[in-house]
Amino acid sequence: MLILLYLAAIVAANLSVAYFGPYVSIINSFLFIGLDITTRDALHERWEGKHLWAKMALLILAGSVLSWVLNRDAGRIALASFVAFAAAGAADTVVYHLMRHQPKLRRVNGSNTVSAAVDSVVFPTLAFGMLMPTIVAGQFLAKVAGGYIWALLLNRLFWRQEQVPQR
Repeated sequence: MLILLYLAAIVAANLSVAYFGPYVSIINSFLFIGLDITTRDALHERWEGKHLWAKMALLILAGSVLSWVLNRDAGRIALASFVAFAAAGAADTVVYHLMRHQPKLRRVNGSNTVSAAVDSVVFPTLAFGMLMPTIVAGQFLAKVAGGYIWALLLNRLFWRQEQVPQR
């Protein structure tokens, strides 16, 4: 279920940016990318110790390939998405792991903040060929806010309140 949710969100974000342009990426960041970066943390827990890096790379690649297959004109967006999500995913995974002794919502939102920063710089710069400070700032704020809301929802639906992991 989480894999399908992740893929649907990334494909919807990529295709809408390809169609509407850079300014829709801020809305997408709140709705779709906030969901993706939060879902990635749930998958991190399920896949930890079970080829985590390979599965995450395959998931990111699948989202980009699906975007390109559904709209061949979205090639640049799909490639930018792949690179940005790979970089953001690596940062997210490291921070999430370093925060493993923190409560779940703190881990999720802490790692989301770092991955949102990385993704917000890399994606629009590659997708649109230049650094766009307004888009970067808007995406970052939207991803952090969207990620927080998605974390609350996913916590309620899937995670429930868990105890702080033991050291």
